[in-house]
Amino acid sequence: MTFDFSGRTALVTGDTSGIGLAAANALRTAGATVIGIDRSRGDDVADPDMWQRRADDLAEVDLAVVNAGVSDAAPIVDIEFEAWRRLLAVNLDGAMLSLQAAMRAMIARGRGGSIVTTASIAGIKAEPGVGAYGASKAALIQLSKIAAKEGAPHGIRVNAIAPGGVDTPIWDEMPFFADLVTSEGSRDAAMAAMAKMATPLGRYATPDEIASQILFLLSDAAATITGSVLTSDGGYSL
Repeated sequence: MTFDFSGRTALVTGDTSGIGLAAANALRTAGATVIGIDRSRGDDVADPDMWQRRADDLAEVDLAVVNAGVSDAAPIVDIEFEAWRRLLAVNLDGAMLSLQAAMRAMIARGRGGSIVTTASIAGIKAEPGVGAYGASKAALIQLSKIAAKEGAPHGIRVNAIAPGGVDTPIWDEMPFFADLVTSEGSRDAAMAAMAKMATPLGRYATPDEIASQILFLLSDAAATITGSVLTSDGGYSL
């Protein structure tokens, strides 16, 4: 499917790596102007003051990809509270502030808009060891549905995408993955081993594949879709 976002302005958080980078590049290719927000530039999505300072920059936004996130892995009994708070601050506080900023801009402009939040299958399917991450993504899914109801009277659609395994740098933040890389001999071999074990399709998605699905949800082809959660996990949750 070919998308045309000419004349549209898109906010993308976490746009310098992984899914965010792929989505930003795909939006630019489709003609959109992209405003990126990323910690690599000193942006903190969980800082209300940062969003206040950027309000004027976002005035023309009519598309948004709420994507910035971090990960961690530990059993609940071992989670350090500071790690819990750090993850929730980025994945949930940051997502709420991103949604708020985008929706405020869209409402003020009066032309509606479309938003996609990057959730995760970890917010739907319970697995041990990812309590903080899974909790943040489950909350994001519910937040996205509420945003869809609140945005609908203003012509704003809000949907979530829930990827399963995607080959992005976020894996490198997880201690268990480092152990798997060591045992399998390389990062690529570790990714392949996980995908073969976890998914009926036997492979994980690429960031570009998830980006294409995000663009579909943003596009006019999905004009009657709001409050949905697109599960893209290779059958992992079956």
